[in-house]
Amino acid sequence: MPQVNLGKIRIGAGNPLVLIAGPCVIESESHCLETAGMIKEIAAKLNVPFIFKSSFDKANRLSIDSFRGPGLKKGLEILNKVKQKLKVPLLSDIHCQKEIAEAASVLDIIQIPAFLCRQTDIVVAAARTGKVVNIKKGQFLAPWDILPVIKKIESTDNRKILLTERGVCFGYNNLVTDLRSLGIMREFGYPVIFDATHSVQLPGGKGGSSGGQREFVSGLARAAAAFGCDGLFLEVHLSPDRALCDGSNMINLKELEKLLRQVKKIEGAL
Repeated sequence: MPQVNLGKIRIGAGNPLVLIAGPCVIESESHCLETAGMIKEIAAKLNVPFIFKSSFDKANRLSIDSFRGPGLKKGLEILNKVKQKLKVPLLSDIHCQKEIAEAASVLDIIQIPAFLCRQTDIVVAAARTGKVVNIKKGQFLAPWDILPVIKKIESTDNRKILLTERGVCFGYNNLVTDLRSLGIMREFGYPVIFDATHSVQLPGGKGGSSGGQREFVSGLARAAAAFGCDGLFLEVHLSPDRALCDGSNMINLKELEKLLRQVKKIEGAL
């Protein structure tokens, strides 16, 4: 498997498991900086490569009243401050072609949201930036259905690709994780990330918004590490119950160090 290089971070090809973590959405500059700083400190203590993530705009919300974030311009300004002050690489998601060029000027990884993973023009435009592209496998796709998406990116001669599993639709308002998909997608030749927090989401589970079962995040993260993945995607928050978006499936930042220690032990045993 070829590794994906991101500065000093090496993803895949037997390199240490990488952590992609941060709050679901940018709530404020101070909250973003504080959270990123705390995660960086924990990751550094445990020698875990760390990439900060947070969304500048959550455009795929169920309700018109849902909090979406500060938007492209202000959001990228905040993310750039995180990058400059804390010296950490950044990941965020884009939702339309017109955002891509500006986002690419700040981000190190452009994420294709699960709901948009089959949108050819968006996928190709993101790939043409030359940035690392993280494809969130749609919850409506089988693992082998991600291969045509990979080929869209490869058509631009960009082979800096990450594949992320985030659960599969299981009836109404529910997701289930099939860990076999980690092995299947790895066969396509690129690093595979497991999104442990969105995998416990209950889409539309609260009627006007999504619910979640954060109590299962740690168990699924440990299982994915044991099965074999190249990184963990975790949404964390200083106070998930008061988060402005997806609080039900985010874990408390206080729990992060314990979980990472467990995952590192599993990784070491393998």
